[in-house]
Amino acid sequence: MKNSNKINGGFPVEQCPFCLINSNEIPNKKIYEDNYSCVFLDKSKDVNYHMLAVPEKHISTILNCDSKTLNHLMNAIQIVSKHCVECGFSGINLLNTSGEDAGQSVPHLHIHLIPRKKNDNIDAWPNFDGSSVSTEEAYNLLKIN
Repeated sequence: MKNSNKINGGFPVEQCPFCLINSNEIPNKKIYEDNYSCVFLDKSKDVNYHMLAVPEKHISTILNCDSKTLNHLMNAIQIVSKHCVECGFSGINLLNTSGEDAGQSVPHLHIHLIPRKKNDNIDAWPNFDGSSVSTEEAYNLLKIN
């Protein structure tokens, strides 16, 4: 198989679980779908109502996603997020990891959606150890000219 069929040195695109979900080759519970994106329930059962939003076409990370696809994906996320509020939730967490070093486990762009209610006892924010660089140092490295 050619390298162009591989993603992040991982499995062949034809075996990407999110592509297989998009094509309904893997059973799934799609909450929303349009021509560009879909949102489905995560099978991990790690937190109630956990969903994943993915683009229909295979894109490995947000870092190499074209703006049109990302726009469509965010639109789908907004539709589902508003629907969650209509279903009785009062907020939503959106979580993304892009790249293996950031903790991405499936090399297909995906954004986790976790609907929230007051006092649901979900701690979805990472526990950081504190910054070792000053704000000035971070600014000088990261500012876009």
